[in-house]
Amino acid sequence: MIQIENVTKTYRRGREEVHALNGLSLQVQKGEFVGILGPSGSGKSTLMNLLGLLDYPTKGKIIIAGHTVEKLKTWQMDILRRKTVGFVFQQFLLVPTMSALQNVMLPMYFNGKQSAAGQAAKLLEKVGLGGRLHHLPSQMSGGEIQRVAIACALANNPEILLADEPTGNLDSKTAREVYTLFKEINRAETTVIIVTHNLELAYLIPRNITLLDGRMISDVQKDSAIA
Repeated sequence: MIQIENVTKTYRRGREEVHALNGLSLQVQKGEFVGILGPSGSGKSTLMNLLGLLDYPTKGKIIIAGHTVEKLKTWQMDILRRKTVGFVFQQFLLVPTMSALQNVMLPMYFNGKQSAAGQAAKLLEKVGLGGRLHHLPSQMSGGEIQRVAIACALANNPEILLADEPTGNLDSKTAREVYTLFKEINRAETTVIIVTHNLELAYLIPRNITLLDGRMISDVQKDSAIA
């Protein structure tokens, strides 16, 4: 599903070059559930941007769902992203003037689906919000808003679900509920990759990859997922 070979990502800060990723190599198989850990500045967000087809590597090769990223034109990246990747952002990024239902319908419209209300309602029911379809984000709790964001990420039935600190703004009980939801999504053979600083959450994830200074310093595969 995902293959990263000796990838470097370099940014310029004035005359200085900053190596956000430095010769990173890893593979993620279809249907895996992976946690990405590491301190601030370790390259986690850069890695997620590359996996989410939001950026190109400076050097190296990235293959996602059989496509070599650095060979794609921008418009081809956009199409592959819409068809393949769902992204859950830490700050949710919902439209505040739209209901939960309308927010979930939005990415479907962007992907060319004109009649989306029924599918959006089913997704909200799947994440436990069947009774909150017409509520605005301001009328919902943090956990409910996160569930809407997850439903938005699932709107186009992605093969890969990426989540950047999805429990960072939640209390421990709600964070555990959100983890359980990700686990259910993964059981449906969706590849799930989560960036997290939450060590309790990381402990529950079957595979943990730790980054430091743009390099992978550990890759721990547990025997089985923990309930």
